[in-house]
Amino acid sequence: MRVLIMCDMEGVAGITRWQQVTGSAGGIASQQYMEGRRLYTGEINAAVRGAREGGAEEIVVMDCHGAGHGWSFGSLILEELDPEVEVVTQRSWTDYTEVLETGCDAAMFVGAHAKSNTPEAALCHTVNHSAWREVRLNGTAVGESGINAALTGTWDCPPVLVTGDQAVCKEAAELFGEWITTVQVKRSYGWQSARHKTPSVAREMIAAGARRSLESLEAAEPYKPGEPCISEIEFFTVDMVEQYRHHEFIEIVDPTTIRFEGQDWWSAWKGFFFNYIWPESSG
Repeated sequence: MRVLIMCDMEGVAGITRWQQVTGSAGGIASQQYMEGRRLYTGEINAAVRGAREGGAEEIVVMDCHGAGHGWSFGSLILEELDPEVEVVTQRSWTDYTEVLETGCDAAMFVGAHAKSNTPEAALCHTVNHSAWREVRLNGTAVGESGINAALTGTWDCPPVLVTGDQAVCKEAAELFGEWITTVQVKRSYGWQSARHKTPSVAREMIAAGARRSLESLEAAEPYKPGEPCISEIEFFTVDMVEQYRHHEFIEIVDPTTIRFEGQDWWSAWKGFFFNYIWPESSG
């Protein structure tokens, strides 16, 4: 069994502040960011352990966190990772697809956060926290868990696990269905406020959840937004739409919303994300 772990930082127990997930300029990690990296790496190791106990024979870990300042998609502390996994560092979020193209049985989203503007959700955002207000796939509002699942679903790989605060767990259950395994490692009360499980307890919970999710793999379903797929991005302000005004692939729906379409989600996403924007903090 091959498992892909797509991991993010904001949903990790012990992480509440933006400084814990943001890289520092000049290549020197701040003390708060280093704390976040250690907590992040510990939860990924827990998911790896649980996946292996659940029957995974090959585990690929993909760092999906856009930390900025040259640290994007490289926040894991590689020397502290389980030595039996392989790690993907990528140019841009959703850039790596090889493990999916060659066949993957399950995807786990560890350290996930809720979509932008979710009440009582720590560090919630969707892709670009300063620009994107909402993402809709064929009319359904999704966060990064939904986008990740659409990516894995392109190659029929189902999401089986989502870990983070209560808000992202609720979001995942509503989007994917009752069969998804969720692990709540903290209770968020606002943008930078949460009640956390201690790291050791959170890691045991994640390991148990990862193991449990693979034991019921037959119930999991790939997430497919539909074909064709119409994607819409609503921005916070009108000026953010200007950069897309003369692109043939993109339709401006209203002063703050753009739309793009493809025969499926992946063709639409590739046509937009990889050709027109490169937000370093994406993911």
